Amino acid sequence: MTLLCPEMEKNPLLKNARYDIIYLQFVKPEGTGNRSLSLCIPRGKTNAGKERQSEAGLVDMHVHLREPGFEYKEDITTGAAAAARGGFTSVACMPNTRPVLDTPEQIEYVLRRAGESCGVRVWPIGAVSWGQKGQSLTDAAALKEAGCVALSDDGVPVQDANLVRDAMIRCKRLGLTILSHCEDANMVRNYAVNEGRVSRALGLPGRPAIAEEIMVMRDAMLAEETGAAVHICHVSTAGSVEIIRQFKKKGVAITCETCPQYFTLTEDEVLEQGSLARVNPPLRTKLDVEAILEGLQDGTIDVIATDHAPHSAEEKAKPLAEAPSGMVGLETALGVTLTALYHTGFMDLSDILKKMTFHPACILRIPRGRLSLGGEADFTIFSPDEEWTVEPDQFASKGRNTPFKGRKLKGRVKYTIVGGRVVYGDEGGRADVV
Repeated sequence: MTLLCPEMEKNPLLKNARYDIIYLQFVKPEGTGNRSLSLCIPRGKTNAGKERQSEAGLVDMHVHLREPGFEYKEDITTGAAAAARGGFTSVACMPNTRPVLDTPEQIEYVLRRAGESCGVRVWPIGAVSWGQKGQSLTDAAALKEAGCVALSDDGVPVQDANLVRDAMIRCKRLGLTILSHCEDANMVRNYAVNEGRVSRALGLPGRPAIAEEIMVMRDAMLAEETGAAVHICHVSTAGSVEIIRQFKKKGVAITCETCPQYFTLTEDEVLEQGSLARVNPPLRTKLDVEAILEGLQDGTIDVIATDHAPHSAEEKAKPLAEAPSGMVGLETALGVTLTALYHTGFMDLSDILKKMTFHPACILRIPRGRLSLGGEADFTIFSPDEEWTVEPDQFASKGRNTPFKGRKLKGRVKYTIVGGRVVYGDEGGRADVV
């Protein structure tokens, strides 16, 4: 099927566009009919068609695919399928596997397994320290040569500031970004919930907001001193947003992300859903949610990521204080985000989508998240107004741990196309990962 836009230059929406798209080709899944799809895409804007919207393929820069070592939670094949259902054409996977992604051989393993999956592009993130133990640095140059696109110790952040400084100096030289999970380990331990009203009601120790903010400040100051690029993962507090805002004003190379749960849910969700609402960092207060929303709106927060973290049903069935932290997000992210930000009139669609396409690709320095002449045809077609209900039993992911079960969302992925090939199609009530 060939989709032509012969009147592109006459379209006022495209006059000042950033992408030059004349036509795209892709093959629709058999049996889906001959229904036409509009793919006239302005540079930086979605098309004006009423029925379908199209955009450069979504990019998630923060997922956990669990392979190798934890395949009972997720593997690269099922994680890629979940990404395809969610409209993501590229995902970057964190290194907290077993073994850790701290050698070229482990990076190559992930890339090889990704090549055997549905076609969604998987970009490995290498570990900052050997074994994520925070004691000595990995060979960043070798990891980059093998194919890693960034470095992170993810959920066990490096506590030694000198080691982080040395890592930043190396990464600046190599052109790599460090992705930082900002929490002071001594302050949060393995606590389950935000420190505050809910933790007191449950009689549990909490993870204080200051534990995140201290580490955000540390890494922002180190980024300023070294000139390195640092990306703060899953920002959850008002204080963190303000710190990042001020350092950005000074011209520091600091970027950040948040996740749908942090701008739609509060700590009260724990009282309703228990361990399904347990994440790191934890869900915070209404004031924190409001600050996250403001940060999204004014551009302080660059990226909407998922922190897709599948766990088994048995693990999540444990008491709140014992259950692992994390929730799946690949298959709900677009729907939750559009429902909360676009359909409320809070943000323009183009601004939302930049945070899920172009911005994460730029931070990872990968040639994705945009459409250009001669470039790879990675894009997502979605219906922004289609309503659907979250049914975890229908997920492609092995994980079912979502607090959004039963929620009605507005905005549904219809096709995910990678390299011009349909890897996911939802048409006429039939949804398939190809």
